[in-house]
Amino acid sequence: MSKLRVAAVGTGNIFRSIHLPAWLAHPEAEIVAVCDAYRPGAQKIADEHGIKDVYEDYREILARDDVDVVNVCTPNLYHSEVSVAALQAGKHVFCEKPDAINPVEAIKMADAARANDKVLMVMRNNRYRPVSQFLKSYVEKGNMGDVYTGRCGWLRRRGIPGKGGWFTTKELSGGGPLIDLGVHMIDLAIWIMGNPKPVAVSGSVYTKFAGNDLSDSEHSSFGNKQADGTFDVEDLATGFIRFENGASLQIEFSWASNVETEGRFVELRGTKAGFSLFNDDLKLFTEIDGTLCNIVPQLPKDSGGHKNNINHFVDVVKRRAEPIFVPEQGVDMIKILSAIYESAQSGREVRLD
Repeated sequence: MSKLRVAAVGTGNIFRSIHLPAWLAHPEAEIVAVCDAYRPGAQKIADEHGIKDVYEDYREILARDDVDVVNVCTPNLYHSEVSVAALQAGKHVFCEKPDAINPVEAIKMADAARANDKVLMVMRNNRYRPVSQFLKSYVEKGNMGDVYTGRCGWLRRRGIPGKGGWFTTKELSGGGPLIDLGVHMIDLAIWIMGNPKPVAVSGSVYTKFAGNDLSDSEHSSFGNKQADGTFDVEDLATGFIRFENGASLQIEFSWASNVETEGRFVELRGTKAGFSLFNDDLKLFTEIDGTLCNIVPQLPKDSGGHKNNINHFVDVVKRRAEPIFVPEQGVDMIKILSAIYESAQSGREVRLD
């Protein structure tokens, strides 16, 4: 059984806590190199896990013939640059979300994957949770009827990541909670709906907590805080998405807002049934024999969406599975997010078609 030889570019918190354990646990993968502009961080990981080679320049990794997969966990700005270069060098790419900071860069990634016949997959961990798989099947079997509207979001009371660092610097991140959290729940909602084509969006963004240092979220530990750094992104975004089939989706995402507690949610409504997924709690709303019923499904324990996503990526590279995520879906996602920012600036609905 030949192992995929993986090289990681970017060894910050998301790699250390999420990607690294999944790769180490996979019997058909081995990490042969790590790379980070901050060499001591990469060196520490290499020393802890017996990884021989450490680099500061990702181009040295791409020159190696013994690297099959490049795992990209850099700040958002560099997702496209590193991914495109890796694909052109004949490597498969697994990239942390978001796909890119604008549609032009996302299209470059999709085009490079197609032109070089390599697998490009961007983290969509929520698709790979048992509850998500159940809901996808439930909708595909027609149990919800016509799914025509819904809402989704992820609200934190106080959970700004890496304040003053790259997370809150628009040039590096592309935005605040909309691009950081929105990619998760918007993707999950649209995927469960059957991937309808988005045609128009409207939105508003707000920055109200740049001077607030309170935290009640574990996610505040992501990134490196800088006391005198930049904060030029939103801390809350709201919006509305219209789809070609007439369906619609309300969205709301915050790093900081005066709500009771942190929570992520997707709610969809169909002509036969609806559902509410709040954090890990799922409820179905339907009618049986003329009686309105609330149903709580008994589902398997979540085995880890991030790990399942990387396992699926390996299966696709090994040609054992068809991809659940394709790059064109990533392009649509970044078009949505970019258009919401544009709408917030102009005060008008933005068409995507």
